[in-house]
Amino acid sequence: MPSVANKLVIVHNDEPAPEPTVPEVVTPEVVAAEAEAVSQARPEELRLLEALLFAASEPLDEATLARQLPNGVDVKQALMQLKAEYAPRGVNLVRIGKKWTFRTADDLSWLLTRQTVETRKLSRAAVETLAIIAYHQPVTRAEIEEIRGVATAAGTLDILLKTGWIRPRGRRKAPGRPITYGTTETFLSHFGLEAVNDLPGLDELKGAGLLEGAMPAGFSVPVPSDDTTLRDDEDPLEPGDLELALVPPPSSEPEPGPEEK
Repeated sequence: MPSVANKLVIVHNDEPAPEPTVPEVVTPEVVAAEAEAVSQARPEELRLLEALLFAASEPLDEATLARQLPNGVDVKQALMQLKAEYAPRGVNLVRIGKKWTFRTADDLSWLLTRQTVETRKLSRAAVETLAIIAYHQPVTRAEIEEIRGVATAAGTLDILLKTGWIRPRGRRKAPGRPITYGTTETFLSHFGLEAVNDLPGLDELKGAGLLEGAMPAGFSVPVPSDDTTLRDDEDPLEPGDLELALVPPPSSEPEPGPEEK
């Protein structure tokens, strides 16, 4: 029986091989030509509106825009067309009242969100209250008022608590068990102090010109101490003291004097 041999079949393809594609070179001339074609197909009033709105420092009304456009241009229709063009972009054309302006797209506003620290100058009342707490701590609100000689507005202690410069220490063992206040490490850090007893004494205050004229007999500046240990006349804070308002409500306060304003 004859053997079966494998046959080699050669298939001839008469079709020419495809030529390799050469990427189109984008030259400045090509870009300029495409831009020219787009600008010719786009109404000129849209370009004018873009320029006016981008250059404006505040939103513009339709009457102001119309005065800058050629006669016969339908401003409302042009603005709606421009709004539609910018709808999918990172900057949108929006109407605010009866005026128009460009704004960052709402879904991209997070890119431009910036947190800033607002610096506020303490009032004279707050500075005096802070100084009294620093030098006389632990001290109650009534004691602060006695030293200052004027009622302390309810918001003054609130401001100092929010800055983190003072803290409630405990409760005085006295009728009403008022809160006692002291300074914090944040206070030391802000004013560049290693300890609260680094605060200037009487001689330093005089040298700095903060105390002028003849001082009353027996006048002295106390040596401050920020020892966190409660004193014999203090009780620990009760649960919930830090969650409640630590300053008495303003309804129970007399009207602040001129020093508080």
